[in-house]
Amino acid sequence: MREGSRLPRGTRSLPRGGWAPSGRASSAAALRERVPSTPPAHGRHRRLPVAAISTSYCAPSIGVASGTPADRVRRRPTRREREMKSQARVIIIGGGIAGCSVAFHLAEKGWTDVVLVDKGELTSGTTWHAAGMVTHFHTSPTLMRMRQYSIALYRRLQAEPGSVEHWHEVGSLRVASSRDQLRFLERQVGMAKAIGLDVDTISPAESLRIFPLMSGDNLYGAMYLPGDGWIDPSGATMELAARARQLGVEILTGVRVTGITRGARGEVTAVETHRGAIRTECIVNAGGMWAAQIAAMVGVSLPITPLVHQHLATKPMPGHELGRLTPCLRDPENLVYMREEVGGFLIGGFERSPVAWSIDGVPWDFTQTLLPSDWALFDEILEGAIRRVPVLAKAELAHLVNGPEGITPDSRPLLGPLPGVPGFWMAAGLSHTGFGAGGAIGAILADWLVDGEPPYDVTELNVRRFGSVYADRAYAAERARESYRYYYMLRYPHDENEWARGRRPSPLDARLADAGAVFGEKNGWERANYFEPGTAGRRAGTDQRAWGWARPRFFERVGAEHRAVRERAGLFDFTSFGKLDVTGPGALALLQRLADNDVDRPPGSVVYTQFLNPRGGIESDLTITRWAEDRFRVTTGSNFLASDLGWIRMHMPSRGVEARDVTDQLACIGLWGPAARRVLARVTTSDVSNEALPYMSARWIDLAGVRVQAQRVTYVGELGWELYVPNEHAVAVWDALLGAGRPLGVEPAGYKAVDSLRLEKGYRYWSSDLTPAENPYEAGLGFCVRLHKGDFIGRDALLRIKAAGVERKLSTITLTPALPHDSDLYGGEAVYADGRVMGRLRSAGWGYTVGKHIGFVYLPPALAGTGTPLEIEAFGTRHAAEVAPDVLYDPAGARLRL
Repeated sequence: MREGSRLPRGTRSLPRGGWAPSGRASSAAALRERVPSTPPAHGRHRRLPVAAISTSYCAPSIGVASGTPADRVRRRPTRREREMKSQARVIIIGGGIAGCSVAFHLAEKGWTDVVLVDKGELTSGTTWHAAGMVTHFHTSPTLMRMRQYSIALYRRLQAEPGSVEHWHEVGSLRVASSRDQLRFLERQVGMAKAIGLDVDTISPAESLRIFPLMSGDNLYGAMYLPGDGWIDPSGATMELAARARQLGVEILTGVRVTGITRGARGEVTAVETHRGAIRTECIVNAGGMWAAQIAAMVGVSLPITPLVHQHLATKPMPGHELGRLTPCLRDPENLVYMREEVGGFLIGGFERSPVAWSIDGVPWDFTQTLLPSDWALFDEILEGAIRRVPVLAKAELAHLVNGPEGITPDSRPLLGPLPGVPGFWMAAGLSHTGFGAGGAIGAILADWLVDGEPPYDVTELNVRRFGSVYADRAYAAERARESYRYYYMLRYPHDENEWARGRRPSPLDARLADAGAVFGEKNGWERANYFEPGTAGRRAGTDQRAWGWARPRFFERVGAEHRAVRERAGLFDFTSFGKLDVTGPGALALLQRLADNDVDRPPGSVVYTQFLNPRGGIESDLTITRWAEDRFRVTTGSNFLASDLGWIRMHMPSRGVEARDVTDQLACIGLWGPAARRVLARVTTSDVSNEALPYMSARWIDLAGVRVQAQRVTYVGELGWELYVPNEHAVAVWDALLGAGRPLGVEPAGYKAVDSLRLEKGYRYWSSDLTPAENPYEAGLGFCVRLHKGDFIGRDALLRIKAAGVERKLSTITLTPALPHDSDLYGGEAVYADGRVMGRLRSAGWGYTVGKHIGFVYLPPALAGTGTPLEIEAFGTRHAAEVAPDVLYDPAGARLRL
């Protein structure tokens, strides 16, 4: 922040790290000169009176009438409330939109023995200074679905007798100020249609008709959503709180949580406050910016970073006053959003170089409080606003509000039960989608608590998704900053994170760089995406944006690696794979309870399996290797380690089993292709024949003088092994394999080749093709299910599903002819049959061996037969497709068993 904008003492912030004002005279700078003088902020930050948070913050003159929700919530407490309950079934910590929504929805489902506590007044954290703009649109199908629910909830509340108007359904325009942004909107329209949202793009002329104050310069079109709008943040939250109280929920303000008591199993037993303890069996952490500090009370680190977010209010302009039905406007290319506010504009946006604030913890007394305005930071947003709506250059500015928001590393909320702490649930980290997701978060969590499962797939919001690398607050903050900048800045499919790179290098990084690796990043790991032989290795970053939506320059290079694996062999660094050792006398029983496959096989066996939830949905997709009677290795994807370890720990008994993360101790080298056995035989004295080391088996072998764990599995559809090596010996093993393989045409290959290879084989990817909303029978994984082995989580559900038959099936589809080179399939595209949307593509890409676009989609069984004609909508155009055989390459699996 610029000089004079001091931060509270004891806080730590991160710099913008990129953009800085040019210093030139600008329309934004000229506009700032007309800001009226305001009283100076007192102390370290500006505190507003309680009355100012009762309504829309930009219209403090609009009071709260007697009998409104705020009045009903803030009535004089009863004697019983002053004394505070000593016990409750559920305690919700935090009285913002998330906490009040959870309270309301729990009460609606009949759970009324609930206490909500807030250290200040309701809405006094982030909620009160939110802009309140709500749209159905999001790049995530899950969050689009949540926004649909939230808007329906606000409509329902407003339609009930006695309610006050909080929801303003004025519609919204999301404009495209570049051709690439228009292509993005065309792509997103297809994704929205796939989940049932009726939306389309409109022309520049139609856009100007809807919002005539816009400039037509660089206007390429827009997405118009008439059901969008904005909400009074405090008023709507107070409405939910009042209705929760009417249903029996107790709401206590001015009560700060000081600690959490736990029992012998680690379960929560009480919430400690400065007014005493409340015993409970369930805590919902809806603490907003303070949620990470509350989670720390149970020994858990959560990556929620406060980032500066500002909104500007203008006074009405004579002759250009905005009517109450003026649509909301979003222009991501110009980084800006705006809506009507008391006849003027409310303007905000998302800077390219955001600022993190107080990353070591937010002061507990930072309530009903703002940070000093940072005009220098806001300049690029104001410039963008003036470019799109030039009349703003003449506006008189009222005030710039600087209110920090809690942001996660992927700008998604944290939702669900916290592993290792039974009874502790999360509903925080809302990350720019507070009121869009807030209503739905309450409904989801209420279903999850009462019924045992969320109502639909919320994998991408699961609190288990972040691993130990995010315990580094500076790293988590950089990730949050980068996700914030991409909230409006266009992100292309091949873009890689640029900030906070190099956090988790592989021991093979130097060798990969020497071979010309172009590194991407996942879960902190540097990973070779592909290779450019003869060049110095580098980290992919801004350069990846050069291709936009078109087929990238490295397309043929990935094809060469793909063909090397199919025709000869490829050498891969898979060190980033998650590796968990599950050991102890209770290890087998635990894994048998979690897995749908039978893990009770002889030592040296490798089992491909899923972990299921009680509905039969797929929570994990992984392999389990049995090394001894009581010692197992669980291997999972780089991004899913924390989720899978969390699932194991949620079901692990208090004694007799240990689950240990050994990912950082072992390198993993993959060797696959028809020449793989000849290569391996040249560097080992061990027998690696098919008889000695068959498919889906594991053995210790000697490789170049090093003891190596060899697992004969594949994710590319060829003969080969995963070779697990202590980090200190990884380079020696890599050199030996590459040296032995060069004469046979072996070459290093990267993750982009893996994706193409696995699509041809029909191999699924958890989080896109497989989620907790799909079961193994739907996903074509029924061959993994062993119903006869005895009880396991999800077995009862699978018995019912098998008896009734599936209602949809994961199918492989192909496009003929191929898309033009300025387009590609990236997943999420709408799939049509006879003109009706039937679903959306999950994984998608190009198969170099079969020479076709490939995608996976869930279809009704009647449409899943090979040859069924379909259409795929890509970038606003429908293309002919058809259902193909499930496996396009080596369907019998003969090459795996050579």
